[in-house]
Amino acid sequence: MDIEKMIEKQRAYFATGATLPVSARIRALRRLYQTVKVYEPRINEALKKDLGKSPMESYMCETGMLLSEISYMIRHCRRFAMPRPVPTPPAQFHANSFVIKQPYGCVLIMSPWNYPLMLTLEPLANALAAGNTAILKPSAYSPAVSSLIAEMIGSCFPPEYVTVVTGGRAENSRLLDCHFDKIFFTGGKTVGREVMRRAAVHLTPVTLELGGKSPCIVDETANLKLAARRIVFGKYLNCGQTCVAPDYVLVQESVKDAFIAAVREQITKQYGAYPLDNPDYGKIINEKHFRRLLGLMDPDKIAAGGDYREETLQIAPAVMDRVTWDDPVMGEEIFGPIMPILTFHSLNEAIETVNRRPSPLALYIFTKKREHARRVITRCSFGGGCVNDTIIHLATSHMAFGGVGESGMGSYHGRKGFDAFTHEKSIVDKKTWMDLPIRYQKYSKLKEMLLRVFLR
Repeated sequence: MDIEKMIEKQRAYFATGATLPVSARIRALRRLYQTVKVYEPRINEALKKDLGKSPMESYMCETGMLLSEISYMIRHCRRFAMPRPVPTPPAQFHANSFVIKQPYGCVLIMSPWNYPLMLTLEPLANALAAGNTAILKPSAYSPAVSSLIAEMIGSCFPPEYVTVVTGGRAENSRLLDCHFDKIFFTGGKTVGREVMRRAAVHLTPVTLELGGKSPCIVDETANLKLAARRIVFGKYLNCGQTCVAPDYVLVQESVKDAFIAAVREQITKQYGAYPLDNPDYGKIINEKHFRRLLGLMDPDKIAAGGDYREETLQIAPAVMDRVTWDDPVMGEEIFGPIMPILTFHSLNEAIETVNRRPSPLALYIFTKKREHARRVITRCSFGGGCVNDTIIHLATSHMAFGGVGESGMGSYHGRKGFDAFTHEKSIVDKKTWMDLPIRYQKYSKLKEMLLRVFLR
């Protein structure tokens, strides 16, 4: 594929104004919705092949959430696209002021392998609702889903409107050499820095959805049985390959042993006595990441699980006890089914531990005390999170999802997703029947006095 020519074709198509009418945007979203519905059985097959996902998990975490976001945009994009009137200051009398929503134009969406369908097509739904054309670049690490996305988009849209570029690093580099009007990237920090560096050449605005070591704090007042149940779900979903999974657990020393016992019980309840024999338990994306994860586990600190099968690239849910910040598992985002347990004595100590490190994408606090929850969520810097649950804060179109600091910049979902692909253009419509002379030379003391009245 000649990427440069494809971008030129998309710019020419955008210049025709075909993507601007809201009715055209809604038709595009409906085509996308119906295409996802038709392809659902094959989506399940592709997700099973790439990540070992069960049909239930595929719908719960990918297809269902994607359909929900598309539906939300169909219902609300007309309202989102409407001009918004704003007050006009007295100094600009007589005029009307308003903000109009202008699509950026030709946008690039680069997506990761861990939720390859949702994290490719959900930003696309936002971009279409905002009136853009788009080039999609799914990950080479999830080839079955990437190939299927290319087929789906090809059946749904002409390439001058939406197209897919498959491939690996060479294609990524060629795309980043090109001038886009907006880049939306989801992935790791290392590649995120490169995307931002390359975008700066063209002064292209970027949204970066990254990750980090997301903490989960469990204090001594927490309902340990429920906390373990919800943390096990969030940690080991998709074999831990989730950007907002609890990366590590900070548990109050007085309840650590009871919490670990509850976690062991929940792993057995949710995944069975032999998780590697569970047909609904997934796999690590490839051998490179499989080997990396094995290298993070210290056999002397395994408190539960940790079995693995090389032939299927599976690692059973693992718990590590007596972990310190010097352990390899704490030196990077885990992105796998390993749960390190660290302890704290006072809540202030836990807060200081979190704040000494880069701002994570998510944070979770389990407690029965509202004051403890309030202190953590107001004093710690993080992208988003939950009180007494994990990961569900991203499963809504009514709240923005995004990081802060090293965990990302910008946000999306719902209205924020529409805004991510939109420039707000400020307009003053000045009337011609009156022209106050105050701003024009020659200046005088009277004009200065009037100006101070208007602008104070």
